[in-house]
Amino acid sequence: MRFRSDPHHRISDSAQVVLAASIVGKSGKVLVSRQFVDMSRIRIEGLLAAFPKLIGTGKQHTYIETENVRYVYQPIEALYLLLVTNKQSNILEDLDTLRLLSKLVPEYSYSLDEEGICRHAFELIFAFDEVISLGHKENVTVAQVKQYCEMESHEEKLHKLVMQSKINETKDVMKRKANEIDKSKIEKNRGDKGGFGPLTSMGSGRIENSFSDFSISSTGTGFGLSTDVDSFSTKPKGRPTASAAAPPKGLGMKLGKSQKTNQFLESLKAEGEVIVEDVQPRLGQSRTAAPPLTDPVTLTVEEKLNVTLKRDGGVGSFDVQGTLSLQILNQEDAHIQVQVQTGDNQAISFKTHPNMNKELFAHDYILGLKDSNRPFPTGQASDAAGVGLLKWRMQSTDESMVPLTINCWPSSSGNETNVSIEYEASSMFDLQNVVVSVPLPALREAPSVSQVDGEWRYDSRNSILEWSVLLIDNSNRSGSLEFVVPQTDSSAFFPISVRFAATKTFSDLKVRNIIPLKGGNPPKFVQRTQLITENYQVV
Repeated sequence: MRFRSDPHHRISDSAQVVLAASIVGKSGKVLVSRQFVDMSRIRIEGLLAAFPKLIGTGKQHTYIETENVRYVYQPIEALYLLLVTNKQSNILEDLDTLRLLSKLVPEYSYSLDEEGICRHAFELIFAFDEVISLGHKENVTVAQVKQYCEMESHEEKLHKLVMQSKINETKDVMKRKANEIDKSKIEKNRGDKGGFGPLTSMGSGRIENSFSDFSISSTGTGFGLSTDVDSFSTKPKGRPTASAAAPPKGLGMKLGKSQKTNQFLESLKAEGEVIVEDVQPRLGQSRTAAPPLTDPVTLTVEEKLNVTLKRDGGVGSFDVQGTLSLQILNQEDAHIQVQVQTGDNQAISFKTHPNMNKELFAHDYILGLKDSNRPFPTGQASDAAGVGLLKWRMQSTDESMVPLTINCWPSSSGNETNVSIEYEASSMFDLQNVVVSVPLPALREAPSVSQVDGEWRYDSRNSILEWSVLLIDNSNRSGSLEFVVPQTDSSAFFPISVRFAATKTFSDLKVRNIIPLKGGNPPKFVQRTQLITENYQVV
């Protein structure tokens, strides 16, 4: 038997309220009871124990009045769904509440018997709380109650999707690395013994099974994942220096129970790789305010995407503008140079800040001031964008460079217009917080959505249908949305606006190292990387 009452509910029985909602057996056994006023257990047990004795045979009404309370009940197979109210309560409102509860009970307990009700007792209590508040019925539906009780978190869903995607990618990388180790051992044994020797335990099975020791760290920033797992399997192209940056401390949320160090990961950290994961905190936002800086040196790689796609296919305009900015917290870390590594994209041209040594960057991909005796400006965590070191731009008319294409197909039939929208994402990027905003004609009610990959909502004030997908990766490179509205012209659904964020950029620019100019150990640094949409439309 499950009882639950709220000690904060101090409502007098003289008010027009529901005192308790209960499910009891026909023998009088109490299975679930939720009290909405301050009642002692002895009193509610006494009221519920008296109920079976008051039910007569052959009576058609579904309420019983005593000197102090009224029982409003409804049979549910071998059980009774029961509301205990005071005599001042509105019987019509109580009957409406009872009907709503009778629809909710089968939603949470498919078997309407004592065992099934007891198994889902707490889910039923939480549902009762959404229907009745302070003894009065809330204006809710069955669907709304289920939604409120699910308590889904967008941040949690996105974090799980991103982590699972990174884990899958890392497993693939580890398998490829294991195959390389197998091949190297075969070649070594062939050279030493003139044949194939037995493989040791360092084969693929060892590495695959040791994945639980592999740590993936995350930190809460507003710039998304800053280092791709692909960096594990590629050699850096920038020229290494004698001193390497130490990995940042304070990273949390580590997968795996063992604290044993993975030599492969440590070697990457020694070369200056930074493994940081940042997850967008809210659906539909491609950019949020950066959190306070905690690392001595922060380098931010950001690309803004401006794209216009034609509704019949083709690219109207495609423009990428990127920046690399530097923020330094302390003056003692300001005498530095930054070594970077650029990708293979020949369409991108880089331009250094006028105060930078252009020849040093052209020959060695090192960003440093013309006057090496001058320090970089420093600022506190509350300061804004930082110092711009490098910028670049790319323009193209090649549709294959577009990260996400949208196809909209309106078709009228009778008094209705059926609209099918499809997205196709390039394999170059994994996109987060994708929101496709479709303008609609003025409607009295929300459009009828028959099929959707992801989630949707209707903004009635602006008459816009927003189609949201948390994460687009290799598991869902394409998706569709279908809905019906009253007949309207096809041009009413354009322009379609799109926004998203990605943790990989067209330039694939990476910070390789921080070089101290006055000796000593290089300061610790973190790189933040994000591609965001500034203006992305289908017209």
